[in-house]
Amino acid sequence: MTQMYASLMYIQTRAPYGDIPGQPSQAPHPASNGTAPANQDGDANNDQPPQGPSTPPPERSGVFNSALRELAQDLVLKEQQMEIIINSLPGLGNSEADQERLIRKYEAELREVEAERARAEEEKEQMVDMLGEVIGKVRRVP
Repeated sequence: MTQMYASLMYIQTRAPYGDIPGQPSQAPHPASNGTAPANQDGDANNDQPPQGPSTPPPERSGVFNSALRELAQDLVLKEQQMEIIINSLPGLGNSEADQERLIRKYEAELREVEAERARAEEEKEQMVDMLGEVIGKVRRVP
């Protein structure tokens, strides 16, 4: 979603102005330094997106089209990666009964592994105690 949002924001803020035949250009003039032109009443034209220090100027058409193609490829690639992940989820293609059977099987395996871990932990504690006794019996040789 973040990648899609960033792509949409790039398109919104950096798209070059289009020319409509028979209509005056809405593109800001280079001499205006990014400010909206004043209308006859002296008010700023509110139909244009704000252009200021935080808003970059529109891209040239070729640069924008190239970036647009790259953004589209990135979004398609991300969608394909998501499809692969979704298709590899364990629940797809299994009935509810099969999923419950697998859950019970995995719970039993988990209990066995946990019991084995507890035995290994106990054995480790015994070894540490034995090692402490051996170290305590060793005397330094002068």
